[in-house]
Formats: sequence, structure tokens, C-alpha cells
Amino acid sequence: MACYTRRGLLPAKRRYHRRESYCLEHLFDKEECGVALAPLLVSFSHLFQGDDPEGPVLDLACGDGENGLFLAASGVPVILADRSTAALAAARRSAERRGIAARFWEVDLETDANPLQQEYYRGILVFRYLHRPLIPHIREGVRTGGILIYETFTTEQPRYGKPRNPAYLLEPGELTGWFADWEILHCFEGLLEDPRRAVAQIVCRKPRH
Repeated sequence: MACYTRRGLLPAKRRYHRRESYCLEHLFDKEECGVALAPLLVSFSHLFQGDDPEGPVLDLACGDGENGLFLAASGVPVILADRSTAALAAARRSAERRGIAARFWEVDLETDANPLQQEYYRGILVFRYLHRPLIPHIREGVRTGGILIYETFTTEQPRYGKPRNPAYLLEPGELTGWFADWEILHCFEGLLEDPRRAVAQIVCRKPRH
């Protein structure tokens, strides 16, 4: 499957009732929380509904936690994982203020050991984070039939701002190459706006053998 390389985001069919969708997005309004939700997650969040497969969604290197909390607000079990005590404390306060149930996991993702449980997560979210040695563990951690949503910066990003360290930037085709044997539902490489940034995206399902 060739990735989209134009600007913009592939629209996806929403399975929420319109009022439910509006209420969730209003709860996470940028003016209210100071952080914008990832549009990619909003477009494809319906993929996590239901109980097939079972298990929680892992918001990996969650930072402020807004993406994971958005899913949790819709009733999906979510684990927010980050090594920053301060970030997780802020995410916990945000969850409590909104009445959202979620689990919080302080973990260093960049050790030699695999911190993820195998075949445990119904899905994994990764936004604005790259640690290449973790990729095999992400593949192993998602249950059969589970979903991965991944978006982070490419080597074009230094033209527009941080990050500039090549260790944190994807090469062309690198992200889709890691998951070429999965069912790719969406992929994109190029520029997005507000703010302008160079990113790669993938939404894919772990195949059932």
C-alpha cells in the first residue's frame, strides 16, 4: 500500500453517534486543556471500540496524556505510560478533573529490557516519540487483531523546527516498512499544518494467522 504524500489527513468513517462524538471532543477542547488532540486518533478512535480483541490500549510515552484520556473517556480501558513523574501526575489530575478512569504507569522505555507485555494490548498509541529498539516490542505487544496508531516526525522536520536529532526522526518509508506485513488501514508521509510539521503516520492492524 502506497502512503499518501499530499498534505492533509485521510478522513475516516466515524462510528460514534454525532452527539457522543461532539461531547467527547468538547471535553478535550484545546482552549480548555491547552493541548490539541491528535486528529489522527480522533479519526480512527472507533477502531478501539468493542471487545475483540480484549485488553487495554497503551498510550506509549503519553506525555500530557490527552490522547489516551480521550479514548478512556469513551469507555476504552487505557494505560498511560511515561517515564516522567511530573507528566503522569498532570495526566492523573486531568483525568480526575474530568471524571475519567485510566491506569498510569511510570516506566523507562529506553532500557535494554522489554518493558511491554507480549500479546497483551488491544492497541498501542505512539505520538511524537521514537526509540527504534522498542519497535519489535511494540509489534509483539499488540494482540492479534489489535491496532497500532503511530505518528512522529521525519527527517524533513528540521526545516520547520524541533526535533532535529536524527535519532528521533524517521527516514522515508521507515515507519511503513516496520509494519509492512500488517494490514495497513492508513499511512501518510508529508507536511501537516497548525503548526507546520513533517510527519509520518500509520494506522494498522496486526494480522490474524
